[in-house]
Amino acid sequence: MVTIGMNYEVLEGKEEIFEKAFAHVMTTLEGADGHESSRLLKDVHQVRYYAIHSQWSDEESFKAFVASEEFAKVTNWGKEQILAARPEHIVYRTED
Repeated sequence: MVTIGMNYEVLEGKEEIFEKAFAHVMTTLEGADGHESSRLLKDVHQVRYYAIHSQWSDEESFKAFVASEEFAKVTNWGKEQILAARPEHIVYRTED
């Protein structure tokens, strides 16, 4: 199992739009092969910073999901001008 940390900086005033967009992403995640759980976290000190932590059976399943058409349909960050910077994805692996 791997944990994926997806870090986002949102433009000022776009926080609510980002949070609502995440609800659509969650719907899509629920049907993704290898996805186990996800949650949206908000930085309490920097309100425009968010992290999505997701548990996946393996890294390949995550990569297939973010490359999928389904993911592209629900992530219109650029079109809606929501993000202030390019998202950063980090893979956390546990040692067996």
